[in-house]
Amino acid sequence: MIDPLHPSDAELSVQPETGTGQLRLDLARRLTAEALGTALLIIAVIGSGIMASRLSPNDVGLQLLENAAATAGALVGLILIFGAVSGAHFNPVVTLVDRLLGTVTTRDAGLYVVAQTIGGCVGTVLANLMFELPAVELSTTTRSSGALWLSEVIATVGLLLVIHGCVRTGKASAVPFAVGLWIGGAYWFTSSTSFANPAVTIARTLSDTFAGIRPSSAPMFIVMQVIGAGIAYALIRFLYPHNLSETPHE
Repeated sequence: MIDPLHPSDAELSVQPETGTGQLRLDLARRLTAEALGTALLIIAVIGSGIMASRLSPNDVGLQLLENAAATAGALVGLILIFGAVSGAHFNPVVTLVDRLLGTVTTRDAGLYVVAQTIGGCVGTVLANLMFELPAVELSTTTRSSGALWLSEVIATVGLLLVIHGCVRTGKASAVPFAVGLWIGGAYWFTSSTSFANPAVTIARTLSDTFAGIRPSSAPMFIVMQVIGAGIAYALIRFLYPHNLSETPHE
């Protein structure tokens, strides 16, 4: 019988939003889910940003509220849709931490990241086209300062702790809502508006709209997100010790 408070790595590997999903599907289906889920996520981020800037052109605060609400709502739905299929990572740092924790193999983790990045870029193109903008238009929005970089570390650490705090204490069913609430809130309490996702960061360089980021600003955002992932991994290991499975991963 599974102890929800002390799950093994084998048990964690099939939880929603971690590992590879409860349905235990083949890799092709899981990669499709990761690509499609990330594409739909970035469509929500970019598309709502464009719509917000058009509907509320003179109120940046209202634009951010609209963008945050749409992104948070989309995240809840997407995790509910794809969680059992692939784990609903949609984010290379989520995949990286799962690899470090041993709940996904190196091969699968690498392919997940490729699928997420490609899916995100395709999503940006589709979002641009939906609003009759050029399919690819590099962003001119510079986001570069120590405050923004610190924000990305904090946003990423918080996101990963929310996910694993739920999964490792028997509350995996709360992950979609907890993640949506964290990201929606972090849009407001971080100065960077909480990218917390390397694939999304890369994808957002391809749209010169409300949610865009200049390509030259993206590398430091990604570095900070990876640093945040490292800090989160250490905290997860410290705060949520669990029984290790006997089956090693490659």
